[in-house]
Amino acid sequence: MRLASLVPVLASTLALAAPAMATLAPGAKAPDFATRGAVAGKVIPINLGDELKKGPVVLYFFPAAFTGGCNAEAHAFAEEMPNFKKAGATVLGMSTDNVDTLARFSAEKCAGQFAVASAGPAVVKGYDVDLGKQIPGPDGKMRSITSRTSYVITPDGRINFVHSDMNPAEHVAMTLAAVRKLSPLH
Repeated sequence: MRLASLVPVLASTLALAAPAMATLAPGAKAPDFATRGAVAGKVIPINLGDELKKGPVVLYFFPAAFTGGCNAEAHAFAEEMPNFKKAGATVLGMSTDNVDTLARFSAEKCAGQFAVASAGPAVVKGYDVDLGKQIPGPDGKMRSITSRTSYVITPDGRINFVHSDMNPAEHVAMTLAAVRKLSPLH
């Protein structure tokens, strides 16, 4: 078989092997939601509409609390919180972890600097962040995990910026740059 005839076969095989990384596009309306989350270990109600009244929101989805990449990403967001606040933005992390797990994660890995919330199936579907994989939760039941996707949402509820990459390295810097572009101070 010639190499040229293998290219379409290889391309279709790779497309099936990799999960789709679809996301909401800039300009799309961000789905509103109300859920429970935690900040500094304290369980709180979280409503996206209420957060947007304060200014732009960085909504970042992460696969699972207390895993290497998610720990590093949470720490990086916590360290940059003074800069996000200076730009008028709220940071909110979301995963499919239960609220008890997120309460511990918010205190330990987020250093109490920002809230993390539990994303139910409607939120995961609405933001198109289902990774298509399942892992056992703390209760032993299987749960889906999300892609590592960061959105910057403007106060009018529109997606301004999106970055979807399983490597956590650029999420903080890229969302901070996007928020700064929205701020009249920058």
